[in-house]
Amino acid sequence: MKLENPWKQNPWFESVAVAQERARKKLPAPVYGALVAGSERGQTIDENQRAFAELGFAPHVAGHQPERSMNREILGQEVSLPVLISPTGVQAVHPDGEVAVARAAASRGTIMGLSNFASKSVEDVAGTGASTFFQMYWTGERDVMIQRMQRAHAAGVKGLIATLDWSFSMGRDWGSPEIPEKVDLKTMVRFAPKVATKPRWMWQFGKTGTIPDLTAPNLQPPGGDAPTFFGAYYEWMTTPPPSWEDVAWMAEQWHQLSGTPFVLKGVYRVDDARRAVDAGVDAISVSNHGGNNLDGTPATIRAVRPVSEAVGDQITVLLDGGVRRGSDVVKALALGARAVLIGRAYLWGLAANGQTGVENVLDVLRSGIDSALLGLGLSSIDELRPEHLLIPAGFDRAVEGHLNTV
Repeated sequence: MKLENPWKQNPWFESVAVAQERARKKLPAPVYGALVAGSERGQTIDENQRAFAELGFAPHVAGHQPERSMNREILGQEVSLPVLISPTGVQAVHPDGEVAVARAAASRGTIMGLSNFASKSVEDVAGTGASTFFQMYWTGERDVMIQRMQRAHAAGVKGLIATLDWSFSMGRDWGSPEIPEKVDLKTMVRFAPKVATKPRWMWQFGKTGTIPDLTAPNLQPPGGDAPTFFGAYYEWMTTPPPSWEDVAWMAEQWHQLSGTPFVLKGVYRVDDARRAVDAGVDAISVSNHGGNNLDGTPATIRAVRPVSEAVGDQITVLLDGGVRRGSDVVKALALGARAVLIGRAYLWGLAANGQTGVENVLDVLRSGIDSALLGLGLSSIDELRPEHLLIPAGFDRAVEGHLNTV
């Protein structure tokens, strides 16, 4: 007998903000807290969004274009909108996790980024047919990293993302959400009072006969068991941080193995962007890890124009951080980003309504991009330039090779 959802409601939402609110209502407090967490004061996570609001538009009253295009080639993949799925770890907010997100990405014609800290395997995610880019941290010995690259390549991924902008600050002024190492009977009993207040969340796991999975199958060694999230974290903590020579080695290994793009995520400074070019990367993401790295880093939208002007004619420049609306995407593209990556926005959609919720978020962003292009009198995202924005004096935060005062 098929179980019917007793909490079923109108699944459609008209904004990312509504998706966030539905996720907040549905998820246990520690789970939702992990999605919104930022390091220390949370300055950067707030600044990522606030900076977009400083940029304005000057719309036309007539001469609008009847047809508007968002199609673009990104890293060898044709996408139907310039919004990519950023890799995020352990998407156990929904039983289908990263598989649901990948299916949504495929259905909406965009790229799926899969974390090596994901709760679903690279084989399962790439097997959905989504254009999947596998993400790795610099963790473990070099032979272990090569083995993980080989596994991802064998699964059919279309590129590799190396994330280096993560210091995993545990210090948050409002307190860090508690994340168990694994979900077992003891953990379930301890978290029962918090989970009991959110029966809809547990109901969706119950009907599939599963429990939230906090292991990392993509870090599973041949013949061994998949580590827990904290086991993966321990490996990262005990691996010496990479040098630029290590970045060049990683890019070279991937290129020799697969011949597909190598993306470096976590670049903020112009001098780092130039060194990334020298290291042989194909693309960079201007990123501050969504406010989960070094708090006090300015919004990524403030750095994308200086970085793009410095290296955009040599490699692909992407942006992530603070994107909540289609107009945010248009602003990033006008300042030089080739596309944006989203993280929290699609996780809220996933928590709210699974694959359909992620598709909903992508549709909301698509609609916002289209509205902005219409108002600006443009027929394509390819026409976007800085002059389409009202940019306040001193908006950019360029760091060439020394720290600026602002």
